Amino acid sequence: MQVHEAREDIPDGFLHSGAAPQDTVLNLRLALVQSDPAGLEKALMDVSTPSSPLYGQHLTKEEVEKFVAPSPDSVAAVNAWFAENGIEAKTISPAGDWLSFSIPVSKANELLNADFSVFTHQETGKTSIRTLAYSIPTDLKGHVDLVHPTITFPNPFARLPAMVAPPKIKPAVNVTSDAVPASCSSTITPACLQALYGIPATPAKVASNKLAVSGFIEQFANQADLKTFLTTFRPDIPSSTTFTLQTLDGGQNPQAANEAGVEADLDIQYTVGVATEVPTVFISVGEQFHDGALEGFLDIINFLLGESAPPQVLTTSYGQNENTISRALANNLCNAYAQLGARGVSILFASGDGGVAGSQTTRCTTFLPTFPSGCPFMTSVGATTGVPETSASFSSGGFSNFFAQPSYQASAVSGFLSALGNTNAGKFNRSGRAFPDVAAQGDDVEIVVGGESGLVAGTSCSSPIFASVVSLLNDQLAAAGKPPLGFLNPFLYSTGASALNDITTGSNPGCNTNGFPARAGWDPVTGLGTPNFAKLRTAVGL
Repeated sequence: MQVHEAREDIPDGFLHSGAAPQDTVLNLRLALVQSDPAGLEKALMDVSTPSSPLYGQHLTKEEVEKFVAPSPDSVAAVNAWFAENGIEAKTISPAGDWLSFSIPVSKANELLNADFSVFTHQETGKTSIRTLAYSIPTDLKGHVDLVHPTITFPNPFARLPAMVAPPKIKPAVNVTSDAVPASCSSTITPACLQALYGIPATPAKVASNKLAVSGFIEQFANQADLKTFLTTFRPDIPSSTTFTLQTLDGGQNPQAANEAGVEADLDIQYTVGVATEVPTVFISVGEQFHDGALEGFLDIINFLLGESAPPQVLTTSYGQNENTISRALANNLCNAYAQLGARGVSILFASGDGGVAGSQTTRCTTFLPTFPSGCPFMTSVGATTGVPETSASFSSGGFSNFFAQPSYQASAVSGFLSALGNTNAGKFNRSGRAFPDVAAQGDDVEIVVGGESGLVAGTSCSSPIFASVVSLLNDQLAAAGKPPLGFLNPFLYSTGASALNDITTGSNPGCNTNGFPARAGWDPVTGLGTPNFAKLRTAVGL
């Protein structure tokens, strides 16, 4: 046996509460080594880089699966190991790279040379069964990528946006004016975004161009709240405009007013209410998730990879600190985003709300990057505030400790680092993947929840807003017979950079420091900046 994954210590906030009961059944997953991740990455960059002759020629489901499917040798070796130990496994991903199996703690300890124990999260009292290390037979090295959940701990505070306050005054909705209404400096509405970013109010035309919003941790999107929101803030479109629902892992979307979720309502109101008439789908991931500590992150990606025509844009307003997740698992999830990107899907995530302290404000000595923003194959969205726009101080940004800096951002980031000099030296990984990539308004955003209006703040506002801009560009591209934008970053850091409003003021304090400063060009607070729709249209070739 050979140690496969280990963590040096118990993550902050968790206590070891003794051995796990021997007869407790663990639902485990095993990821097989994928046959050609380097080939997948090359294919992704080829179809996503504007200067490439293959730009926009996205891959089919089958083409992507060829890169991901494990080798027959790996499948045979792992199946033989399972058979030897009397374990039945079933395949749970379209390419066959993920298997699931259930065994009691006693058997898991023996099979994986592990010490599964109960860990208690002090603040919430939630318990989970994990091990700090596990081993696999030496002859399975190179065949097994990882077993989960083992050393990845749950994310007890799956991040939700803060409800700031009820709006101080009802802003006058002035849909026709090009000037930004004065009220936008204290309250953001769809009309403010149309004025600030030049987002068109004209309805989208292409029915096959979809925008997906993911919902986790029992956050439900309320139809009545959406109707009230549209009646108030988008009187120019039918108040009956709504979204479709997809569910997995026992997900649902009950409609009682007291079950309306702040996050889900926000995400739906700022997609349906901004990406005018783009078909929007709410994907509700239930609590019966099979991916342990990930709250359904992996399940939703496998779910979308299984669709022959996945939505062209996916926005997610949830995340966690990178240090809570094992490196192998982070890598595997990141490759799953690359698979969707190669198929032409734009994946956007909120960068987090703790400034340099990660997904939310916390004690720290070194800066805490967030996941999945550190993954180079997705687009991380930070936040701005006010008119004229400045950085929101909570906007998470920084440098991954797991993922190296991708070449598409090298020159943008080196410009920032040389201007930064020695500030905060030693508190972050200068050679890591830098985030966020872009930003949008994320403070004092007005929504309707449970029939009442209120203001919310967080990068969880910014991601759906930027995703709506991408969806509207995709609609116009589709109408012109062109492919969707797909994985955005190589475009954003090249031809797209000058089509963004550069934010040069503010910073993102945390960990007893001032964090990083925003400055001209890319910075780890607002990325390359906020959208300018007219310039982006030109940059994408319309």
